[in-house]
Amino acid sequence: MPALRSSAEPGRLLSVNVGLPQAVDTGRRVVETAIWKQPVAGRVRARGVNLDGDRQADLEVHGGPDKAVYAYAIEETREWEQELGRELGPGGLGENLTTEGLDVSGALLGERWRIGTVVLEVVQPRIPCFKLGLRMGDPSFVKRFALGSRPGAYLRIVEEGELGAGDEVAVSRDAGQDHGVSVRLVADAILVDRRLAARALEAPQLVPRLRELMTRYAPEMILEEFGT
Repeated sequence: MPALRSSAEPGRLLSVNVGLPQAVDTGRRVVETAIWKQPVAGRVRARGVNLDGDRQADLEVHGGPDKAVYAYAIEETREWEQELGRELGPGGLGENLTTEGLDVSGALLGERWRIGTVVLEVVQPRIPCFKLGLRMGDPSFVKRFALGSRPGAYLRIVEEGELGAGDEVAVSRDAGQDHGVSVRLVADAILVDRRLAARALEAPQLVPRLRELMTRYAPEMILEEFGT
């Protein structure tokens, strides 16, 4: 493997947030969700496909090695707060890691983050489901988030270890990240403009499920409706 190189000034881990599945009444049915995440103090171990104290409810679409940890930038949370006129704070969008000084939605597929003794790898963007609407108390927020180009990033755990609030987030890339494909671009190719699919396919690190999806998109097609 080529030697990794630093891509930018390091960011900072502002908060580590975890949560366990709970039953939520949607008004039509009761669903299990773990989207409510709360900040925790001290060091938190990252191992397997989770942070200690964190779980996912529906493992068919959430969790697993390619969605082990979800990160979101506090700067983008603040943009939502300004638009919505209310406070969300760390963990407010269901993220495990709230960062500061790091362009999370601009992270490139395959880049690695060293936080504490943990190494994580950027895998894919968040594609929101109706549970985000539950968390926000507004079903229409799902579409708003989808079209907002602030998806945040899912990461896999490459090296297990411990991390905690205040840790530096050091980003490294190798020659395999010269594709320039960010998680924002992938999310936009799915949710905003399918003509971006060809660019997304240039990333060797695009996971098979998303690669298959991109190859199905006709270049002229643009998303007209995003259901919840």
